[in-house]
Amino acid sequence: MQTTRLNKLMEFLESDPNDPFILYALATEYNVQNDVEKALAYYLQLIDKHPDYVGTYYHLGKLYEKQQLSERAIQIYKDGMVAARRKNDNHAFSELQGAYNSAMGMDYEDD
Repeated sequence: MQTTRLNKLMEFLESDPNDPFILYALATEYNVQNDVEKALAYYLQLIDKHPDYVGTYYHLGKLYEKQQLSERAIQIYKDGMVAARRKNDNHAFSELQGAYNSAMGMDYEDD
């Protein structure tokens, strides 16, 4: 099933190699399959070519955290918050801020 989905996404990519949704879907699919190198490559391509595709930042940051690259994750969250503000996407900003706070060790819990 995953291979079929991946093959279909690759067909879509051939048809429209610059579509941010297809790039995002590929990055996500590779991430689900634990193919870190390919997921990372597609997320970075998105950041480079489509910096306003805000959803990328959260998932790329989480991938960096999973790889224990917290400084990179923190920077990506910060970049994502800037992109979210540019787009007036308060929901994405809030999610990125929560991820940033967590990565910085600033989780706030009620006692």
